[in-house]
Amino acid sequence: MNRPIERLEAKDGSQRRRSDRSDLPGQIVLVLQGGGALGSYQAGVYQALQEAGIEPEWIIGTSIGAINASLIAGNEPQRRLERLREFWSRVQRAPAWGFEGAFPALDGRWSHWSTLTQGIPGFFTPNLLAHVGDAFPLGADRAGYYSTAPLEHTLAEMVNFDLVNQGRPRLSVGAAHVRTSQMRYFDSRDGRIDVRHIMASAALPPAFPPVRIDGELYWDGGILSNTPTEAVFDDNPRRDSVIFSVHLWNPIGPEPTTMADVLNRHKDVQYSSRIASQIARHQQTHRLRHVINELASKLSESEHSNPEVRELLGYGCQTRMHVVQLLAPQLDHDDHTKDIDFSQAGIRRRWEAGYAHTNAVLARKPWEGQFDPLSGVILHVARDLTALAAV
Repeated sequence: MNRPIERLEAKDGSQRRRSDRSDLPGQIVLVLQGGGALGSYQAGVYQALQEAGIEPEWIIGTSIGAINASLIAGNEPQRRLERLREFWSRVQRAPAWGFEGAFPALDGRWSHWSTLTQGIPGFFTPNLLAHVGDAFPLGADRAGYYSTAPLEHTLAEMVNFDLVNQGRPRLSVGAAHVRTSQMRYFDSRDGRIDVRHIMASAALPPAFPPVRIDGELYWDGGILSNTPTEAVFDDNPRRDSVIFSVHLWNPIGPEPTTMADVLNRHKDVQYSSRIASQIARHQQTHRLRHVINELASKLSESEHSNPEVRELLGYGCQTRMHVVQLLAPQLDHDDHTKDIDFSQAGIRRRWEAGYAHTNAVLARKPWEGQFDPLSGVILHVARDLTALAAV
């Protein structure tokens, strides 16, 4: 039987002080990448936020991030951590030898091959027909090496979609339109979200089949944009925000020297989703919006009344967005299969790392201080928190 995820406590055993919501300059946004088993790190991040009295007003996720986001948005605040623990306890795989830590490398291989051959209870099971041959006619809705029917039952049981669609918090999940290669965000503010939307966001090919919504097929949004921070920057109307952007794949890493290193680094590069260039582009765009506002303050009243000038001034913006990046650690024995490492040890250690990293960030409060008035997007990278990964 899988051991439940244990509750984490403050290192000094004391009750952590709950933050004053007014300390945070804007709406609280939680952005969750895709990354399979690495997503237990996100659960630890959320636990630290909740214990500090910080509940996100908007959660944006893709793939496993969409699943975690639905478990949060689809439950009352007092039940959210319980549901996250239950989900991650269900999908974890017990050690091959009956107890943790005896042979960690062997446990990792056992977890890997067991997942490939048997799937994960409550998540996915092998689709045997997919192994008949590459040209076997599975049908568009079942074209995947695994069936995610167990995940549909799990989400239906653990997520209250009536609660999701009340919009508190707002939930957005990203999916890739199969025919057009276009990214689409399904948003509880704009329409009703149900289990299909979460399933579509988590339908990573070729492992999982696409999901049909309104007659169209969708795959995992992570194949187009695995870091859905863009949804906040492109929102209308824009609002001041503190964005906790939770990264499961490391955008920075050493040069690979073995084929194992190559496979591991390739996945990190692919799924870190060009986040550095995305942030740089949005920083530039929002700086220009602030420059327009600064120029507007120097115009006369008569110039402001000119319709053409008013139209141009509409491109200005006064919002400020603090992006706090949290990065999941590289564990000992991690390789390119880390996203299917559903072992008890892997899930526990990543959860604990997310909890520790977030506590360290909250203690520091990087959004406080003096900043360039023309900066609309301010990035806070918690690179020096990697020492906390050894938990």
